[in-house]
This record gives sequence, C-alpha cells and structure tokens, in this order.
Amino acid sequence: MNQKKEMSMEARLLLAFALMGVVLFVSQYFMPAPPKPQPAAGKAAAAAQATPAAPAATPAKPVPEPAKPANPAAVQAGANPVKAEAESVHVIETNLARITFSNRGAVVKSWILKNFQDSTGKPLEIVNQAAIPKTGAPFSLVFRTQIPVDVNQALFAAKVLADGLGIEFEYSDGRVRARKSFRFQKASYLSQVSSEFFDQSAAVPHFLVWRGGFGDPTVYNATATQHTVHFDASAQKLTIHEAKEAQDGPVSHGGNFAFAGLEDQYFAAVLLPKGTSQVDMTTYSDALPAPPDNAEQPHIGAAVSGGGQNSFELFVGPKDYDLLQTVSPKLAQLIDWGWFGILAKPLFLVLNWTNNQVTHNYGWAIILITVVLNILLLPLKFSSMKSAKKMQSLQPELKKIQEKYSSLPLRDPRRTEQNEEMMALYKKHGVNPMGGCLPLLIQMPFLFAFYKVLTVAIEMRGASWLWVNDLSQPETIAIRLLPILLIVTQFILQKMTPTAGMDPAQARVMLIMPLFLGFMFYYQSAGLVLYWLTGNLIGIVQQWLMNRTNPVPAPAVSSAPAKKATRK
Repeated sequence: MNQKKEMSMEARLLLAFALMGVVLFVSQYFMPAPPKPQPAAGKAAAAAQATPAAPAATPAKPVPEPAKPANPAAVQAGANPVKAEAESVHVIETNLARITFSNRGAVVKSWILKNFQDSTGKPLEIVNQAAIPKTGAPFSLVFRTQIPVDVNQALFAAKVLADGLGIEFEYSDGRVRARKSFRFQKASYLSQVSSEFFDQSAAVPHFLVWRGGFGDPTVYNATATQHTVHFDASAQKLTIHEAKEAQDGPVSHGGNFAFAGLEDQYFAAVLLPKGTSQVDMTTYSDALPAPPDNAEQPHIGAAVSGGGQNSFELFVGPKDYDLLQTVSPKLAQLIDWGWFGILAKPLFLVLNWTNNQVTHNYGWAIILITVVLNILLLPLKFSSMKSAKKMQSLQPELKKIQEKYSSLPLRDPRRTEQNEEMMALYKKHGVNPMGGCLPLLIQMPFLFAFYKVLTVAIEMRGASWLWVNDLSQPETIAIRLLPILLIVTQFILQKMTPTAGMDPAQARVMLIMPLFLGFMFYYQSAGLVLYWLTGNLIGIVQQWLMNRTNPVPAPAVSSAPAKKATRK
C-alpha cells in the first residue's frame, strides 16, 4: 500500500503561523470560530489525457514485448550480424564515478559517485538495484512503435576505448542495427552518450530510459524528493514533474528543452541535446518497495529522445552551484530556490562564504548569520517591544471596552463600534496593534530561505555540528535535543514577552504554541531547528534587556466610565 505523502514544510509553517495569528489577534477580541478552510481546487484531468502527445504504444515497462521475428527473406542482403556470444560486464572508472555496464542491452547496471556516501555510510549508488528486474536497467531503449527484436535483451558487441574512459556497443541481426556509445572524462561529471537504431536502413525514433527511481534511496522520505525535470529554452522555465502525475500511465512532454532527466534532493542525471531543437521526455511511475519498511511507493522514471539518432551530453552528479555553473550555465537552473529565491540564493552564498572563510563549520556559520540577522533587525525589534509595553499599559481601558460589548452576539453589527473604539484608543496613545508581530513576519521569509538552502544546497548534505551528523536531516539520536531545547526557549521567551490584550484563559491557550512549534520542527532538518533555536536565545537576551531598561508604563486612566452596550 502506498504511503501518504507528508505535508510539506511550507504548508506546515503557513498553517502554524495562521493558527498563531488567529489566537493572538482575533480571539483576544471576539474569539470567533476560525472559518473552515476551503477545499483545495480539484486537480486537472488525468495527466495522460491532458498530454495527448504521449506515445500511445509506450509499454508499461522499458523492455517492450518483442514482435514475431521478421521473415528471413526481408533481411537485407549482405548485412552481417554483429553480436556477442555471451553476457559480459565492463567497468569504467573515473576520479569521480564508477560505472558498470552490461552488454545485454548495452545498459548501466551500477553508477557509484565516489565522493559521496549514502546515509548508512556506504558509497552512493544512484541506480536502484532492486528496481532493475522489474523496470529494466538505465539506458534501456523504449520505442513508440513495434520493433522486430527485443533489443534490450540482445547481446551487444562491446569495445572499451584504449584510454579506458569510454565504451561502444553494437548489435545487428542482419535487419536491425543498434549502437550506443559512452565517453567519459577523468575529472568531470559531464560525459557524452549517443545512440542509434535502424530497421532496414530507416532510423527508428527511440528513448533512452531510466526508471525505478534515482539518487540516494536511504534518505528520509526519499521518493518524495525524486522528480523528472526539463528546462524549456524557449520559455526559460524549469518544469518539475512528480511520480503521481504518471500514476495512471506514462505522461509525455516535448519542446525545445535545454536539458531533461531526473533529480533527487541533491543529485541529477540529465541529458543535454546536441544538434537538435526538439526533445521528447516521458515521465513514468513504478510502484516498488522502498526503505525502511519496504512498503510500495511510486518511484519516478524518465525517458528522453531526440529521434532515431541521439547525441547528448550527460551530466550525472551533485547539484553543486559552482560545479553546475562551470559545466554549463544552463544546469544551474537545477537548483530551484523556490518562492523566496531572492533571499535563499544570497543567503546560501553568504553561508557558504562564512563557512569557507570564518567558521569552517556550517553549524557555527548558521549561528553566526542568525546573530547578524538579529542585530540588523534590532531597531525594529526594540520598536516592537516598546509597542507591546504600551499595549500592556492600555489593558484596563481595552478590558472596559470589551466588557461594554460582551453581552452582544458576535455577529451583531454594533460589534464594529467595539473595533472603532479600540482603534481610537490605539491612535490616541500612539500604539500600533500589529507592531508586535512585525519581527515575526519579517523572520518568516528568512525561515523559508534557510529551509530552502538546507533542502537544495548539497554543501549542507553531511555537514556536521557537535553531536549532529547531518544538518540537512533531522537528528539521528533517539531523542532529538535541538527541538526539545527549542520548546524550552520558546516557553521562556513567551513568558518574558508582554501579552497585551490577553486574558488568563487565552494565555493558557497560548502555552500550547511552543509545543506546537516543537512538534513541527521535530521532523525538520537539524540546521533549520538550529536557526530558530538561536533566534530564540537572542530574543530572550533582547527581551531581558528591554524589560530591565523599559518598565511597563503606568496604566492609562479613563476620563469617564464606559457605558455598557445592551441588546435591543
């Protein structure tokens, strides 16, 4: 049974702060029931129907059922068969990768990135070995039309190049001819791949396919981070597709793509076309067992084609910003900075510089940058704290206004007079009722920016700090200490902060907010928790200084007793 996909971090944070806003600003005056959320808009028609360009004859597996052998009389005269007598395995090794090929189908059986490890400490294998028996191996061929031979089971003749950095495959049965070649560089993640398929001298369009998932399968919720991607050069837009889009069958996309292929959270395998403007890509979804409990989950797959004779550059490696820029500026688009990219990208550059030049540790870099951000926001925070103090001094007057209208129903039109009296009181004493939440509203974009940096920047993958093994993942110890410390500091900060306009019952309700935040952050990356925890510690110091230097002003005295509104 497929596991339900967890709510995204952005959705959790927006929901959390929405709930906090309701409790803080609405319940203290009226305490109405929050409106029920509107149901999400319905999905569009099934992806397969919405994409009529999908190849109707594309099989459910990359190894199509072979047709009946052709009549021997139809085989071209004089064509010599080319094939191997037995299956063989060939290994190409560079400074960065170790790739294992099989001549049965001329496919990749293993692709290990030598400079990276999975979450268990083993060399990072980005080919899902458990998927190969069901979906076929990477770089199998898929055709839109029936072909007279199962080329993915054919024994290709293999030739390793003299420098050991390339391999060529060829197969012919006298009628069909297939060729594949792979050419690598010693110290680069960029390689060259080409393929061609002829049936009686006519080139047959075909796809190079990689199915069954991609990347590091050992990370938490791995399948949710795996997508197919393509960059439309005409629209200058990166498009990401999830496995669920193809749950009812393969879905095709075509256009002037600068690259197309697969990605997970930190790695990518994409093809960059050479000499062709039209590229077709098909997205697959395969239900396969996934760790840790081996429950079936949808695994992404991609097939890319440029026609009957394909020539691509192939990038298989980490989504490192500097590396992608060096290999090809187009590939830098693989790092999706999201809605808050205007903050996330500069924040990453500053974080990376701070690590390289100052702290030499990303955990301390996060702490240092959080301190700097809070210093920059200090004038606004002190202004907010002063506003909260003034609000606290107005509580007797606010309470009288609330009592004056307490007998009226919540939907009574005269309730608007209560708001008008409150606003007049705020204006008289120069108080901004929303001033207390401004620092929080400003802090939220930085929270999302830190989240995005920890999600997409491979530099954060495996970055350690004190007892934390990987700042981009939740703590691996039995009881996660950072979220617990966050709850404690949130309680302390909340108790120190003036609760303007809040009666004791509402204050008790607010005590659940630190627990709510702690639960939300308990499943997030340790780096994100460290950022919020550091902000709490700084906030405690700032609030202590504010309480010492600016005591609560004397309560405002009403010039005349408020007249209680009565029901008519």
